[in-house]
Formats: sequence, C-alpha cells, structure tokens
Amino acid sequence: MESQKQFKRRFSFEFFPPKTDQGKEKLQTVRNKLAEVDPDFFSVTFGAGGSTRDRTIETVLNLHRQGISTAPHLSCVGGTRQEIGELLDVYKENGINRIVALRGDMPSGMGAAGEMRYANELVEFIREHSGDTFNLEVAAYPEFHPQARSAEDDLQNFARKVKAGANSAITQYFFNADSYFYFIDRLEKMDVTIPVVPGIMPIINFSNLVRFSDMCGAEIPRWIRKQLEAYGDDSDSIRKFGEEVVTDMCEKLLKAGAPGLHFYTLNQAEPSLSIWKNLGVSEREKISF
Repeated sequence: MESQKQFKRRFSFEFFPPKTDQGKEKLQTVRNKLAEVDPDFFSVTFGAGGSTRDRTIETVLNLHRQGISTAPHLSCVGGTRQEIGELLDVYKENGINRIVALRGDMPSGMGAAGEMRYANELVEFIREHSGDTFNLEVAAYPEFHPQARSAEDDLQNFARKVKAGANSAITQYFFNADSYFYFIDRLEKMDVTIPVVPGIMPIINFSNLVRFSDMCGAEIPRWIRKQLEAYGDDSDSIRKFGEEVVTDMCEKLLKAGAPGLHFYTLNQAEPSLSIWKNLGVSEREKISF
C-alpha cells in the first residue's frame, strides 16, 4: 500500500442520468445534500453503447455549472472516433477537466463494438485528441473483470490503460478489503503506481445488490449474504447492517492508506452520507486519516 499513501485523499459521488422530470428534481435534491460535504467531484454514468449520451451530457453540464467539478463517464463501445471527439470538444468548451474513460458494455442487439474495443484505446485517443486537457480516470477490478481470461490478463489490461495515459483509477465496488490490498500489491510489483480509489456501494436493497453483483462480478461474502437473507423484507435492518459493514470496511481501507473513496450513490444521498458521517471525514482527514 506504500504507493497509495503518497497521494492526497479525495472523495467523490457517482450519479446516473435521470430519465424523467421527477428524476431530475430528485437528483437535484440529492446533489444539494451531497454538496454540503464538499466532495472533490461528482461523476455521471454513460449507458451501454452510449444509450444515455444526451442525458449524460445534460446532467454533467447542469451539475458542473453549480460549482462542484463533475466528471462524465465516456465509453468507447459502439462509438466512432468522430462522435467521441465531438463529445470531448463539448466537455472542453464547458470547462470539464476530468473524464472517466471506460470500455463500456455492449447493448443487446448491437452487432459490432465500434472503432475501439478496449479502454486503453479510448485513453490513447483522448490523449491524441485533447492532450492533457482531462484528468483521466479508468476502471480497476480488485476481484478481476468478469470477462477477463485470467487474473494475470486483467492486471496487464489495467497496466495498458495506465501506459496509455490514465492518471488515476476507480475500482468496481467490493466488500472484501483484502481483495483491494492484494490488487494494489500486485500493481506495485509491476511498478504501476497511480492512485487507485476504492469504489464503495452502500447496501440498500438485498435483491438489487445480488443482481448488480452477479452482473459485474463483485463478490458478496457468504457471511454478509446470509445475514442479509436472514433479514428478509426488513429493509431497516438491511440498511443498518449494511451501513455498519461498509463503514467498517471503509475505515480499514483508509487506515491502510487508500487514497480516498468513490461512492456509488444510486441517486440517493442518505446511505452514502451516513457512511461519510460515521467515518468523520473532514478537510484535515482528507490528507491524514
């Protein structure tokens, strides 16, 4: 973990672009609550194959204008270099200085991946097109990408993204801190030493969590899964237990030297804020926990 201790702590919250006017109003309320803790940035997801392209742009620009740096997710699957270049120009013109560069998922029914197939190609293209305009975040998978042929292949894929020009990384969520520590240890042995910020998923709904985790390859440890199953439909107990489990893991990560936390909010404020408050994060503690 020595490589991670050298970086200034940063904290961020992730949203998805709302589909309805009601969703936009809700997100504004959530944004205002989370803005009170002065995060380093917000990020906004990008649907499979660019399916939320216009809504992502609208959401990013609206949030960014309100005073907290906002980073759009940008995926290459299904897109052309021209389309991606036009998006980059829009973001540059509006003062966006951070992008989360991802391969992205192939939407059902799409026959071809597009002009770029992998995230390292997207990172290379962004650097060719925009130079150092953007701080580029990439994805990291402590429990390894579900489509990776092997753990070693996945580590090499990550190294290629760093070599292509990535500045830092945000991990897929996990509930086993040791998987993150092992991942960092492997990267350090490869002399890959960019900041790798743990992605944190508050536990809100057990069935949704199982569905998300099965899709993305995130493991729910058996003891957590069994306890959540035991609560049945008792949503209050699920949230309380989830808050305790995730807070304990975040404390362990920060004490070991993780360079911050990135919360997957699911467009809800309170679950992430509860963990934040439990951790006692302050401006002073962003540098030393």
